[in-house]
Order: sequence, then C-alpha cells, then structure tokens
Amino acid sequence: MGKMLQIFMEVLLGIFPIFAIIGIGYKLQGAHWFSTSFSAELSRLIMKIALPASIFTSVIRQLDASKLAFFGGGLVLGGAAILLSYAAGFLLCRLFKVRHGRRGTFINTFANANTIFIGMPLNLALFGPQGESAFLAYYVLNTLSTWAFGSFLITGDPTEAGSLQERNPKSTLKQVLSPPLLAFFAALLLILGNVGIPVAVLTTTQYLGSLVTPLALLYIGIVLYHAGLASLRMDRDTALALVGKFAVAPFAMILVLMAAAQGGVTLDATEKGTFIMQSAVPALTVLPVLAHEGKGDVHYATSLVAFSTLLFAGVAPVMMLIIDHLPG
Repeated sequence: MGKMLQIFMEVLLGIFPIFAIIGIGYKLQGAHWFSTSFSAELSRLIMKIALPASIFTSVIRQLDASKLAFFGGGLVLGGAAILLSYAAGFLLCRLFKVRHGRRGTFINTFANANTIFIGMPLNLALFGPQGESAFLAYYVLNTLSTWAFGSFLITGDPTEAGSLQERNPKSTLKQVLSPPLLAFFAALLLILGNVGIPVAVLTTTQYLGSLVTPLALLYIGIVLYHAGLASLRMDRDTALALVGKFAVAPFAMILVLMAAAQGGVTLDATEKGTFIMQSAVPALTVLPVLAHEGKGDVHYATSLVAFSTLLFAGVAPVMMLIIDHLPG
C-alpha cells in the first residue's frame, strides 16, 4: 500500500506543472493577452521549430551507436506491441465508426505516449538508473512511431471528409516527412556516422527544444478558453480512446513479452516493467497541435490529453501492481 501511495504522489507531482501551465494559458487568453491568430502562430512555431529542435537534441544527447546496437531485442518486442496497439486502434475506430477529424487522434492515443515529460521522470523514480537503457529503447520507438506514422494519421484526417480529396502525392510526402521526423533521422545519421556536433549548436537546439512542452500546454489552455471548459467531455470516443491507452496498449505489451518468453526471448524485470509502464503513459501533449495542423477536432484532442493525464495518477499504481505480479 505504501508503494502505491508513493507512485500516486510521484505522478501527482509530475502532472501538477501540466495543469498549472494549461491554467496560465487559459487565464492569459481570458485577459486578452493574445490575438485570435496567436494559437495558429503558436502551433506553427511548435511544429516547425521547437519540436524538431527538441527531438534532435534528445537523440544526440541521450543515444550513441553502442546503445542503439544494445537495444536490439527491446526494439523488436516494443515495436511489435506498438503495432498491435495500432491494429487495435484501427479496428475499434472502424467498429465504432469514429468520425473524421478524430480518427488519427483516437488511434495515436492507443499507440503513442508522452514519454519525455511524464514517462522519463516516472521511470527514474520507479526503476532507478538501471531502467535508463530500456526507457531509451522505448523513447526511440515512440519517437519513430509518432513522427513516421502517428502524426501522418492526424494531419491526414481533417474534420470534413471532403477535404481528403485535396491531398496529392506531394502534400502526402510533405506530411510524412515532417520537420520532427527529419530532425530525428538527421540526429540518427550523425550518431551512426560518429559526427561530432559543436556545443554551441546543441545549446541552441536545446534552448529551442525546451519551448515545446510549455508552448504546447499554453496552446491547450488557449484552446480551452475559446471552446469553454464544457468542451472537455467524456463522450464515447474519448472513453474508448482512454480504454485503448490504459488497457489495450499495456495488454498488447504484456502479450508480446509473454509470447517472446515462451519462445525463449526474455527481458529482465526492469526492462519489462519499463516497457509496460511506458505503454500506459498519457497521450502526447502535442496532439491538439497536430489536430490543428490537420484541421481535425482540436477539442477532442484536448480532452484526451487532459483526461489521460489526470487519470494516470490512478492508473500508474495499478500498472505497477500488475508489473509486480507478472510471472517471470
């Protein structure tokens, strides 16, 4: 019981800044600090400058060629679980006829997680430094999944179904090869090529990258003000996506790990715990920004970020209880 309370408090401390900054954005918009076009300009700044810089810096600073080689088995197993989560998201999306503008966000909530802002500090608190390698493996998978495929599902899912006809091969390629994904591949190539990056360049990208989370949260606060707090609704699509986040995704990870163990491929307890916990980490804070870029349902994406972050305070201790009682 004491351990569960400790985890609950860790998560509460982790999510407090999220809602504090959302509240600041809400209040500042209410005080008319920002023009009506500011949220669109903020979205562009996050997607084209801050986010690529953040991903580039994180990959360069946290990974090297030897770590990437060491990740082998974890990348395969984690990747298989993420693919299962995508498949479940697509299936439920079709089955329950989730409407246009929500589909990409719905599926992303199953498969991708807010690993850096919530997942990393929680993982350090639960598993200590020995969980760092497994976390970094999951971070690589999550980043690649989000920006190579997940973001494309959102930006290619406008609210109006007719808008889909406007897409052409050039615009599709532009959506897939987004600035965050290009930044990820650029950093990866530099690591594999053992190319040194000047400290001044990394410091610059670090400064720019540190803007992502506060700006994304301010954006959510601004959106909430314009839409009204009543726009945060636990409707059917929201509830289904949260089931995907907190039940389907961890179950897919557990299923893959158990199947691998039956085949003689095993991870140690810390690696297993890290992968399972990270699969249940809340939705990405940039989901509303992506929804805006794709002319999708921004209010739905905002609700998912808010509800998944809030509910994670109760989900995390339960997930740790499951992890502690898994066989092997």
